[in-house]
Amino acid sequence: MRKFVLPSIIIIAAIILIARIFYLQVINDTLKLQSENNAIKKVFDFPERGYIYDRNGKLLVANQPSYDIMVIPREMKNIDTLDFCQLLDITKEDFIKKIKKAIVYSPRLPSVFLSQLNKKEYAAFQEKERKFEGFYTQKRALRDYQVKEGANIFGFITQVNEAIIEKNPYYNSGDLIGKQGVEQEYEDILRGIKGVKYLLRDKYNKVIGPYKEGIYDTLSQQGKDLTLTIDYELQKYGTDLMINKRGGIVAIEPKTGEILALVSAPTYDPGLLVGRQRSKNYTALYLDSIANPLFDRGLLAQYPPGSPFKILTGLIGLQEEVITTETGFVCHHGFSYGAGRFMKCHDSGLSKFNNGIYQSCNTYFCSVYRNTIDKFGNSSKGVDVWSNHVKSFGLGQFMGTDLPTGKKGNIPTSKTYERLYPNGGWRGSTIISNGIGQGEVLTTPLQLANMMAVVANKGYYFTPHIVKKIKDKKLDKKFTTKHVSTINKEHFEPMIQGLADVYNKGTAATLKVKDMEICGKTGTAENKIRVAGKTYQLKDHSIFVAFAPKENPTIAIAVFVENGYWGNRWAGPIATLMIEKYVNGKITREDLEKRMLTGSLVDEYKKIEILFINVLQNQHL
Repeated sequence: MRKFVLPSIIIIAAIILIARIFYLQVINDTLKLQSENNAIKKVFDFPERGYIYDRNGKLLVANQPSYDIMVIPREMKNIDTLDFCQLLDITKEDFIKKIKKAIVYSPRLPSVFLSQLNKKEYAAFQEKERKFEGFYTQKRALRDYQVKEGANIFGFITQVNEAIIEKNPYYNSGDLIGKQGVEQEYEDILRGIKGVKYLLRDKYNKVIGPYKEGIYDTLSQQGKDLTLTIDYELQKYGTDLMINKRGGIVAIEPKTGEILALVSAPTYDPGLLVGRQRSKNYTALYLDSIANPLFDRGLLAQYPPGSPFKILTGLIGLQEEVITTETGFVCHHGFSYGAGRFMKCHDSGLSKFNNGIYQSCNTYFCSVYRNTIDKFGNSSKGVDVWSNHVKSFGLGQFMGTDLPTGKKGNIPTSKTYERLYPNGGWRGSTIISNGIGQGEVLTTPLQLANMMAVVANKGYYFTPHIVKKIKDKKLDKKFTTKHVSTINKEHFEPMIQGLADVYNKGTAATLKVKDMEICGKTGTAENKIRVAGKTYQLKDHSIFVAFAPKENPTIAIAVFVENGYWGNRWAGPIATLMIEKYVNGKITREDLEKRMLTGSLVDEYKKIEILFINVLQNQHL
């Protein structure tokens, strides 16, 4: 019996193997289609990317036809290189370099030789295409920007690299992919699905028809359209107001977390990153390390928040019951702490909760902060309690927005000071600067705008997001999930009144908008830089945060203007103009508008450039 076992196993295995080979080679053509078969030509049909609209239905980003010249190195024959190069306005060296690159990718598979030809260039090449065997044109869709604002929101389109191709089999050499902004974050939705046709060729390499009557062909599917939360008119207005200034503006609809404006200055025309000049233009933008237009200051810039942070200091003080609204502290133009140390203040006399806010008294909020930290008799515990309260407003963390970039800022904990003071000995007065938004505290404009949304909502927020609607698809539920702060609702009422009084009789009294109650806070953040081991004091940053109207708020905003001196010099006017534009749809303070539109801080920025140059020159001496 045993002598039949081995032969039986061999026969059965052979039958299975033959059956499998028959199935793969005769019945199923999947592997055949995937191979580099000379008789079958694989042609892709690239769909249009989804269109992008603003919240009011204005078309922001559309598509325009473009053409790539593709090459299959193995099929190149008798090319008149000189004629080819003259036709496409390239050098022979460029030609050789591009062919070598194509061969490295694959001698048998098509790759992009020259991308993004316009209609005129395409027409010229098409007339002579038959003379250049191994080359053909591939139609694609490039972005066609209908506006000049919002480059930091949109991102751009670029060719995939080898790392992306290896990671994602959907892409082939020459395919386009979204980078930065919503183009990157919503790439899978915007790109659509490319179609494919399998064409049969004869021995002369001529296409003779569809392979197997096209049963394996697929149709392309256009990308889905996106409706952004952005209000284009507000975005444009904010961009205009920030001309010749550096900084960021973020405006949010408090009740939904929808981002109404995301301005970064300086910025650039998104159209610069379309077409054959894209690479050159991108390099120029990237190398501009002074203005840094590719750096999204609304999401990435981390600044000390300054006086707007006093809002949280006061709310935490009420929550932790170290003060009431009637608790008072006497200010003598500053706050004394430590061994002869003194923090200056513009206020004097008795400060309570309300006037402490609208007069922005350093003594009041330093006292509240110190009492909060010292409440527990243990500074480490006090700092951690304070830190947890602050983080419940979205500070000190990545907020989970639907944008591919961002910074989490910094909200210190006890571990921070265990590292800074390994021998101990620190307490509330040691780190007192945190109470007024200096010290180790860093925030982004997005985080401060969200903080104001929490106050406007009296204790909650929704994760800020940039996409309002996706055609035929639901938004991620995380954008409709409510986040509740650790501060009880009743504590927000006195804070909101104090912020309203900032306009009524406080530091922003000159920025009133007729018939509108705005709640806001001016801020001036100390600005120092360290170059070559030395610290230099620069002009302070101008900061302003606000929401409006006081009842039923529809906009929360944060404005940072780098080197803008003080809060109501640049940031305050810009913020109130943005609010008036959005809420009322028109501007009544035309003189203020003109001053902001034409005002410039270029001279201030030149001083910084000169400082850097002098420091670097001295290093080389």
